[in-house]
This record gives sequence, C-alpha cells and structure tokens, in this order.
Amino acid sequence: MSEKKKQLAHLFDATQCISCGACILACSQTNFPEMHAKNIPGRQWIASNIRIVRSEKRSPVNLLVQCQQCENAPCVKTCPFGANYYDENGLVRTDPDKCVGCNYCIASCPYDARWSHPESGLPMKCIGEGCMKLIEKGEQPACVQACPAEARLFGDVLDPTSEISQKLSSSRTELLMPQKGTKPNFFVVVSK
Repeated sequence: MSEKKKQLAHLFDATQCISCGACILACSQTNFPEMHAKNIPGRQWIASNIRIVRSEKRSPVNLLVQCQQCENAPCVKTCPFGANYYDENGLVRTDPDKCVGCNYCIASCPYDARWSHPESGLPMKCIGEGCMKLIEKGEQPACVQACPAEARLFGDVLDPTSEISQKLSSSRTELLMPQKGTKPNFFVVVSK
C-alpha cells in the first residue's frame, strides 16, 4: 500500500466562532442552489452540510459540525454498493452513479453529518459538489471563505507548512467522539 500524499481536513476554531451562521448559508448557496430557489411549504431549515450542536462540556459553546472526513469511515464500510469511497486527497466521497439511496451511510455516521436530499433521496454530506469545484480550482470551501471571524481552516494536514498544520501545532484541539475509532479529520480548537 502506498503512503498517502495528502489528507485534506477541516479545522473549526470554537474560540473564534461568533455563531453568525455565515458558513451554513454559504454551504447552502454553494452546494444546494436548487433548494434556495424554491419556497418549500413547511420547510423550516436551510439545506446545509453543517449543523449546529450545543456543547456544555466546559462552558456553553456552539459547535458547527460536518462530515469528519474519517480515515476509518463507517459510511464507507456500510455501503453495500461501494458508492462511498476515499479520494486521492483523503476525503470521503459519494459516487451518485453507484448510490441507490438506501441511506445506510446516514444511519452509520456517528456524527449525524449526512442527510437525505428531499428530491433525489440521495445522501448528502460535506464536501458538496459546489465546494469540490472550488477546491479543484485551488480555492477554499465556501464555509471557510464566508467566515468573518476566521474560525475555519481547510487544508492538507500532512503538509507541515500548510496553514492548518501551523494552527494545529500552536493550538489545543480536540477530536469529536474519538472513542468511536473513526479517526476523524475535523479538528476543534478549544484553546490557544
């Protein structure tokens, strides 16, 4: 097995976040424009790959949680059709041509980071197609670009010179639910 060249990851700085929701709106507009254009009666939510979780562990804080890009992803293991896979950058992706919408991946995610698109029935997750296009052009995902508090980073954690690696080396971070054994690549800064 060849050694990994890249591992793209997210960093969420809970000490900087102002809970403005800009990342959620940017995710929705970038990845689900079809959901923005419609006024769906009874829908009380914004289609986004980011969800708010209130943590009372130390002091009350909002955590903006999304796909953890796990190295040992349950969604990859449970997919009976091989639709979930790891790409060349270490990201967990879904091939819509192989997916039948069984949603086993949604049920198996311990982070509740997947959801079913109300029109296609297919599972959705970070990183969405709109953000993948941004990354392929060398840009940051929409949530990172939109954050006015600079509470988000995205990059290669295997590159010691990357901005995310520098932040990881100078901050105290936590992983969400490390006991699940998923080896997440979503880091939460809890103090500097």
